[in-house]
Amino acid sequence: MTPMRARAMVLLGAALLATGPPAEAQAPGDVARGRAIFEQKQCARCHQPGGQAGLGPALEEVRRPQGGLELAGRIWNHAPVMFALLRQQGLDWPQIGAAEMADLMAYLRADPARDPAPDLQQGQVLLIRKGCLKCHRLRGEGGSVGIEFTRYHGGYQSPVAWATTIWNHSSRMAGHSARMGVLYPRFTGDEMVNLFGFLKGSAEVSPR
Repeated sequence: MTPMRARAMVLLGAALLATGPPAEAQAPGDVARGRAIFEQKQCARCHQPGGQAGLGPALEEVRRPQGGLELAGRIWNHAPVMFALLRQQGLDWPQIGAAEMADLMAYLRADPARDPAPDLQQGQVLLIRKGCLKCHRLRGEGGSVGIEFTRYHGGYQSPVAWATTIWNHSSRMAGHSARMGVLYPRFTGDEMVNLFGFLKGSAEVSPR
């Protein structure tokens, strides 16, 4: 089998299995709880309503109609600045559980139904172009700092689970990038949708 044909079969298998194995149902998020978590995790210290001074984007920019994976990409992009600010203030990175993330997504008006279908080929391209394999591995190829992407884990179950994984991982990634002198990747548009779709599908069609 030629490398091009093998690559095409992986992409086809990922597309056919994009829905994945049945996952535990994620309880719907609650806007009121999400607002309370936003304040409890100190997000409101930086993200103030428009017109008020804040270190981060105004609340109205953060809280707007968006996709769930779109929000995950924005969370990822947010990490280096927040990581630096928390270190300056001697504060720990706040951990967020899946139920809390579901509530936060409801408050921030992030709905996975707004995410488009993933482009798996673009997701594979992004994996390489964004430098993910400098730390992580795909089918044994890549770095040794992060996980092997094809080992299916809970982070692939849903956009909520992925956003939770992204949040709890991004501070470590920001620190590693600074120490290794590696450019921290940013995601725009549908890039996080495409990357997530490719990784999820690749994990499902690979031996576990």
